Amino acid sequence: MSTREELAAELQERMIRFIADVILFNHTVSAKVGLGGSDSQFMTLLQSYGPLTPRQLSEHTGLTSGTVTGVIDRLESIGLITRQPDPHDRRKVLVTPSFEAIQEKLAPLYAEQGRRMQSVLAARSDDELRVISTFLADAIANAQPLNDA
Repeated sequence: MSTREELAAELQERMIRFIADVILFNHTVSAKVGLGGSDSQFMTLLQSYGPLTPRQLSEHTGLTSGTVTGVIDRLESIGLITRQPDPHDRRKVLVTPSFEAIQEKLAPLYAEQGRRMQSVLAARSDDELRVISTFLADAIANAQPLNDA
């Protein structure tokens, strides 16, 4: 039987491998629709947080304002996002995901991966799913943003 330290090291190694596999898969999907690697991460942020300002996208990603503008331009050119005036501050713009375009252009490319993940989750008990969910929530809450490194 593994010691706690060995088990923790194994878990960390598997998380690193999982993250790398997800990133590589996202790069492949991005390339299929003519986007760069950072572009898919912006879409993930927008789907998770909802509309964000370019500054907020820069803060979340650690990318420069010029790079953020380039990503926004690419995403807008294929219809995945729109720029809309911020209803609370007309000097700002909100980058808003276009869920219709996402469903049309991106969802089919992730469908098989989604089915595989559902199969993995279906093999777990409710208690196991709660533990996994709590672990992931804690991992997300304790992740250090790049600009704080």
